[in-house]
Amino acid sequence: MSLAPTDVAEPEAARSIVIERLIAAPRELVFRAFTTAEHLAHWWGPSGFSITTHTFDFRPGGVWRFAMHGPDGRDYQNQVVFDVIDPPARIVSHHVGGDDVEPASHETRITLEAEGDMTRLTWRLVFASIAERDRISREYGAVEGGQQTVSRLADYVTLRT
Repeated sequence: MSLAPTDVAEPEAARSIVIERLIAAPRELVFRAFTTAEHLAHWWGPSGFSITTHTFDFRPGGVWRFAMHGPDGRDYQNQVVFDVIDPPARIVSHHVGGDDVEPASHETRITLEAEGDMTRLTWRLVFASIAERDRISREYGAVEGGQQTVSRLADYVTLRT
């Protein structure tokens, strides 16, 4: 996926949100938590959110359409297209905005590195511009929500070790 060009060359690091965490579970188990809608239903989204998956095709070019149900009763429609799946080390996807989904476009790069029997997760969201990163952070609470999502993932896989 190629993000829309910006008027000013903005470094990728400045257009990104990065969440890193050491998870007390093996890399293969952490990777597996991303591979089915059944797994994702247990942990995807910030605290208080749940999801309903409409379609899930976990392969390069496959699409995941889902609704995130907020604690305030609002539904957030989402569509993700998987670009790279490299088990158990990496998943690259892009969130597609549009008429029937949330107006948010970005690339997501998830990397998993084994550290003994633990996993170093790096979750990087890359936006087209600093302004878009700031808008998503402000309107959707992306930083705090991302941290909560990673915590829910860690809790989910830790219970399965």
